[in-house]
Amino acid sequence: MVQSKAATVDDWLETVEPARRPVLEAVRAAALRNFPGLTEGMRYGMPTYAKDVTTDPAFAFNSQKQYISLYVSPRVHAQNAEALKGLDAGKSCIRFRRPEQIDLALVDKLLADTARLDAAED
Repeated sequence: MVQSKAATVDDWLETVEPARRPVLEAVRAAALRNFPGLTEGMRYGMPTYAKDVTTDPAFAFNSQKQYISLYVSPRVHAQNAEALKGLDAGKSCIRFRRPEQIDLALVDKLLADTARLDAAED
């Protein structure tokens, strides 16, 4: 799955590979916990969390054919460079080939850091 045509995140979760679904649901739960003021939606064919439909998402994630990807701010990457060392991470994307590789405590920290940065900008 690269770009889903699902209308909601619930619909999207129904289409993902069953072996990946539990970790993707956990990532979603972390996003909902850390971004209570943001709107969850489907943009670019993946779940996103943004202030509204006109602003860039603060966070997004996807289930690609070869990996699960998490998209966070490059500033959050820089703040967590040590924790991300050794992971397949680009400028704003972190890729995991297997669901069990995802450290949910790290995901929670990345999302909490993102929420703090966004709050500081307001």
